[in-house]
Amino acid sequence: QVQLVESGGGLVQAGGSLRLSCAASGSIFSINAMGWYRQAPGKQRELVTAITSGGSTNYADSVKGRFTISRDNAKNTVYLQMNSLKPEDTAVYYCAAAQTRERLWDPDYWGQGTQVTVSS
Repeated sequence: QVQLVESGGGLVQAGGSLRLSCAASGSIFSINAMGWYRQAPGKQRELVTAITSGGSTNYADSVKGRFTISRDNAKNTVYLQMNSLKPEDTAVYYCAAAQTRERLWDPDYWGQGTQVTVSS
């Protein structure tokens, strides 16, 4: 089993920045891909960004150039740096983990979620 604990959400004005963290523990040797999903009220959960154990990243078009995912393997932690935030970025953000990038579309593990609210 793998446990994921997110932190760093909050309220920020449009144009501001936030950094989310996701600390992984447990059987992390089985994890080769991690990512961030978000779910806004009344909308489906969407995959925002992902990173593999080799450092390969990908981003949804809506966040390209504004969000950056990174990982600290020594700390078993993944980060999401969010800049130039917009009101439409408001959502609950979930950390997710899987054995492969492909399986991240249906993750093996989820964090509890952290609220990000961007005011206009």
